[in-house]
Amino acid sequence: MTPLHPAPLRLGILGCANIAKQFARDVNGSSQVSIQAVASRDLAKAQAFAKIFHIPRAHGSYDALLADPALDALYIPLPNSLHAEWAIRAMQAGKHVLCEKPLALNLAEVMHMFQVARQCGVMLLEAYPYWFQPQTRDLLACLSHDKIGEVRSMQASFGFTVGNTDTNIRMKPDLGGGALLDAGSYPLSLIRLVMGCAPEGVMAHANWASTGVDINLMATLFYADGRRAQMSCAMDTANHRRATIVGSRGTVETEYLNHTSDSQTHAWGYLPSQLRVRQGIANSVPFEEIRSASGSGFRFAAEAFAKVVREQDMPAIDRAAAASHDIAATLDAIQASAKTGQAVRLSH
Repeated sequence: MTPLHPAPLRLGILGCANIAKQFARDVNGSSQVSIQAVASRDLAKAQAFAKIFHIPRAHGSYDALLADPALDALYIPLPNSLHAEWAIRAMQAGKHVLCEKPLALNLAEVMHMFQVARQCGVMLLEAYPYWFQPQTRDLLACLSHDKIGEVRSMQASFGFTVGNTDTNIRMKPDLGGGALLDAGSYPLSLIRLVMGCAPEGVMAHANWASTGVDINLMATLFYADGRRAQMSCAMDTANHRRATIVGSRGTVETEYLNHTSDSQTHAWGYLPSQLRVRQGIANSVPFEEIRSASGSGFRFAAEAFAKVVREQDMPAIDRAAAASHDIAATLDAIQASAKTGQAVRLSH
């Protein structure tokens, strides 16, 4: 029998990057997740982080965090190039892993990570914060056949301007930088959520920065049943994040934000996220605004992860793993297409 008030998931944070600070801030106060430790290669940095966010223990190495016996799971917010290595080491140390997107640099790494998770009997989950938003649940409800009919096509985009281009890790190819991996994984993950499977092939075009990373990219995804999707991502534009899903009998539009608020004056800058549906084929049919519960995607993700770990909900993990596999395969194909200028079929 599940306890009325189950013990919170004891979580450690592997690294002290800005995203880790936002995660710690947002998850603080959760009754389902307790951040118990943080690690940095610089002990003083970890101690300062722990003090700010009231975390009991600070470690001066990543290995020390992995060896901490009082942790159930780790959150990994490291640069993209380090996700696979440290997720695997954490799982081999018996820890469940919530890992920032993209899960790894390529499909081969992703497949190896899930193989290790199965071998070690732990859970691995890719952390797209918006996936766990109540708005995403409401979005999926809008896609039911009686609302917009059969989904025929969709477009999804995400872009922003990178600052400090000389030092920003997003501009460094050896750290897994580039618009596709950093920003493009978001629209691709939404496309996978809506379409329910990987595409059959892709065609992509990119512009390249002097460092060798893609600074912006667009791609068309082709599905075996004739459906199409288009995605775009950029690191040299004004911030934008939007998707349009077109069905045979209706349309859905959304911003699919990671973090949402009920007001324009949220203390941390979180904003309301639009979700609206038109049930009809004519432009004279008005859109209906859908209001969803709001909050931090970091906290929603951490609490969802705690729930699947507590309940040992392998079907939920398997569904997420299948999506992560398809996203990685699509990222590989898009990257290859952008580099060659040719259409690329996916290898699964």
